[in-house]
Amino acid sequence: MSAPIAAATPDARGTQAEHGLGHPHHSDGLLKLAVGAVGIVFGDIGTSPLYAFRETFAGHHKLALDPMHIMGVLSLMFWSMMIVVSIKYVAIIMRADNKGEGGSLALLALVSGRTRSRRWTAGIILLGVFATSLFYGDSMITPAVTVLGAVEGLAIAAPAFSPLVLPIAVVILVALFWVQKNGTARIGLVFGPIMLVYFATIAVLGILSVVQTPEVLGAFSPHHAIRFFAHDPVRAFLALGSVVLAVTGAEALYADMGHFGRRPIGLSWLCFVLPALMCNYLGQGALLFREGRAALESPFYMLAPDSLQLPLVILATMAAIIASQAVISGAFSVTQQAIQLGYMPRLRIEHTSASTAGQIYIPLINWMLMAMVILLVLFFRTSSNLTSAYGIAVTGAMFIDSCLLGVALLRLWNWPVYAAAPLLGLFFLVDGAYFTANLTKVPDGGWFPLMIGLIVFTLLTTWSKGRALMMARLREAAMPLKVFITSASSSASRVPGTAVFMTSTADGVPHALLHNLKHNKVLHERVILLTVKVVEQPYWPADQRADEQAIGEGFYRVVLRYGFMEEVDVPAALKRVHTCGADFKMMDTSFFLSRQTLLPSERPGMMLWREKLFSWMLRNAESAMEFFRLPTNRVVELGSQVEI
Repeated sequence: MSAPIAAATPDARGTQAEHGLGHPHHSDGLLKLAVGAVGIVFGDIGTSPLYAFRETFAGHHKLALDPMHIMGVLSLMFWSMMIVVSIKYVAIIMRADNKGEGGSLALLALVSGRTRSRRWTAGIILLGVFATSLFYGDSMITPAVTVLGAVEGLAIAAPAFSPLVLPIAVVILVALFWVQKNGTARIGLVFGPIMLVYFATIAVLGILSVVQTPEVLGAFSPHHAIRFFAHDPVRAFLALGSVVLAVTGAEALYADMGHFGRRPIGLSWLCFVLPALMCNYLGQGALLFREGRAALESPFYMLAPDSLQLPLVILATMAAIIASQAVISGAFSVTQQAIQLGYMPRLRIEHTSASTAGQIYIPLINWMLMAMVILLVLFFRTSSNLTSAYGIAVTGAMFIDSCLLGVALLRLWNWPVYAAAPLLGLFFLVDGAYFTANLTKVPDGGWFPLMIGLIVFTLLTTWSKGRALMMARLREAAMPLKVFITSASSSASRVPGTAVFMTSTADGVPHALLHNLKHNKVLHERVILLTVKVVEQPYWPADQRADEQAIGEGFYRVVLRYGFMEEVDVPAALKRVHTCGADFKMMDTSFFLSRQTLLPSERPGMMLWREKLFSWMLRNAESAMEFFRLPTNRVVELGSQVEI
């Protein structure tokens, strides 16, 4: 029984710091968190130099290797990072946090909660869900392109190993997904130092190259980008499809904000990561100035002397693994949020750390991602081919983030239109240009993330719509509680103990209670009608978790509220409830669950194929017993049939 979305009441919303639920950045030092952010947040954007600059000249839309095109591309990359990452994400979007949490679903929950009465709320929700769907396509391509791009350096450092590039990449990826079940807490301790060494290395290599060709420093001027478009507008537009690879991973800054905080991420980006990336890109541009197409095979690796290329391959591969790990962990986190917000059926979630709530492992997502990543590597075979599929999901999500940002500026922060319009116009222009340019990649592989996004979008919306219809049908058939209590209390025998009936609605009589009385003809001395609600904020104060209401005749209504980043633990929550008669003892408590079987119906609802899809998802959902952490020897499950 997935928990429905519930709006949080304003008076019950406390900050996480006030209720002991704060993120690490409330207590850890700014510098320590900034270093940690370098290791986790910037892996994706940090590995872009492996392929981004090369693809603008050697990709599907090749550019001439002359000063105008080199300077134009460098200028586009710099100003893209400034506009998209520094201004849009770091300076503005990261201020739109949902109680400290970021990401498309967190922003969607924040925005939709404030615009619930407006006619276009449904459109906003669909946009946010589609952005989440695109993330899954991105989470498949990122490990494939980063690991393959790093391992391809073997062909540069040791040409004899060229035939082994593909097998080594596959082995690394299989090992990466295999270790997920053990958790990443210990591995995460070394992420920061490795990425610090990586960024410092690529910065030094870039500076050594720039010193030999200092004229590339002129690329900081935007007139080179403008000149590129003026002289060669078609190729400049097509080049945007590769230039955007330099900012892939920018959305991770916002998604991981809850782990580190806005200030540490902004500090590490502006003071360390951005300078390191630009030094390397400028160094690659300077190398092409000097050596032309001879260096185009891999300008990233050719920045290093021959004797250092193999160590650079090892370092870049480690950085690629870290970037992939961040995306995989992100997929687990997004999936958990989607389950809690009612867009996905229950899945088995394993907790890999006793001290860190965010350390989770979802087996189904892990193995599905691994299978798709391996297929991508074997099908596309080179990072250059994979970059054709890369970018559409990222730019689509960025464009949707701009739409949600528009709502935030105008409705949450009440910016005047004259102040918000120029900024939003700039973001829509940039994001729209990148997304449109990436659409030209659809025939060459861009269809893959779009296909994955549409499949996931269909699954998410089908589950959400199906649950809404099913709950509506259950409410229609529900008996008024007062009538039931009056009749049942006088006719049924009472037995010792406590019965907890899980119900998705906070009114009416649960079907499991009706079936239990029908077949067993008894009522427990204490009957708890329990509803779990997930609110549209990341965390809910633990001391305000439960709302209790005595109904009479030994019946109680209890509502447990959780934030969408929290894990539901019903027995632990009930132990804190002291106003429903005696305290709860699990050995004297039985939990009754209802499992619905869907029947085809001519009633208006969803198309037949979507009803069948929803029915299949419902049958394969994780047991509510495990999802709510109910004791296995205290659960009774009763079936019921529902028409939708």
